[in-house]
Amino acid sequence: MGKTVTTYLIDGDPKGTQYAFISNKICQMFVVPRSNLSYLNTQEKLQKPAFYILLGEDESTKPQAYIGETENFKERVKDHDSKKVFWQKALIFVSKDADMTKVDVQYLEHKAIAEAKKANAFVLSDNKQIPKAPNLPEHQQDSMDEFFEDVKFLASFIGCNIFEVSQPKEEHLFYTKGRGCNAKGFYSSDGFTVLKGSIVAKTMVPSFNWKEKREKMLQDYTSNENGILVLTSDKTFSSPSTAADFCIGSSNNGWLVWKDKEGNTLDSVYRKQLD
Repeated sequence: MGKTVTTYLIDGDPKGTQYAFISNKICQMFVVPRSNLSYLNTQEKLQKPAFYILLGEDESTKPQAYIGETENFKERVKDHDSKKVFWQKALIFVSKDADMTKVDVQYLEHKAIAEAKKANAFVLSDNKQIPKAPNLPEHQQDSMDEFFEDVKFLASFIGCNIFEVSQPKEEHLFYTKGRGCNAKGFYSSDGFTVLKGSIVAKTMVPSFNWKEKREKMLQDYTSNENGILVLTSDKTFSSPSTAADFCIGSSNNGWLVWKDKEGNTLDSVYRKQLD
C-alpha cells in the first residue's frame, strides 16, 4: 500500500531545517541542524512533549546517536548543545495534535532504545541502558506503538537506518568463501547486506587499499570466537564488491563472487533480469 509523505523545506535547503508527516497520521518529524537551533524559538510544537534523536559521527566507522525524551525540546537541547559534541542534527517527533504526554514520550524512548540496540547500526554510547517502560493504559500503548511505526518510517524516509533490522528472504541469499571467509548476504535497494554470523577473513592481502578502515570495521562489527572473526550484526555496503572486499580481505568483483545455493552469480540473477 502506498503512502503520501509531505515534506516542507523551511529554508529551501534539502539538507537544512525541515519537517515531514504522513498523510492521515498524527506523527510529525522535524529535522533541525545544530547550526539552526534558533528555529526552535519559532515553533511552539517543539516546546511540548517530544521524542528525539540526535545524530552525528564519532571516530568509529558507525554513526553515533543519542535517543531521548523531553517535555520541552527547546529547553532540553540547551544542555545537549553545551555537553554533547558529536551531533550535527536533531530529529524531533511530536504529535500534530500536540496531545502527547510525558509518559507517552517515555514509552517511545523505551521502545526506540531497545530497537536501536537490536539493529546495532549506530553507536549509542550515551544510551547505555534501556529505560524501563512506563505504565500506559492498553489503548494508549497501542496508539504509541502505531506512532512509533511512523517514527521508524519517517526516519528511514530521510535515510536514517537507526531502527532497521534486515529481514532477508531465504531464496535471495548469496554466499562467498575465500581466505578463511564464509559469508552470506542479500542484495536490495539499500546495497548488499552481509548477515550477522558470517565469518570474515582475519587478514588482508598487501595490496588491499582500505586497510585502516577495514581494521576499524572489524573492531566495531566482529567478535573473535576461537580465532575466527564472526560478524556480530548485519552490515550493509553500498555495493556487492565492497561487501566482498570486506569479507575476503582482498579486491573482488562482487557481482561474480556472490553466488546463491544453485551457483548463480549475483550478476546473472539481478543485472541480467531484463534480458
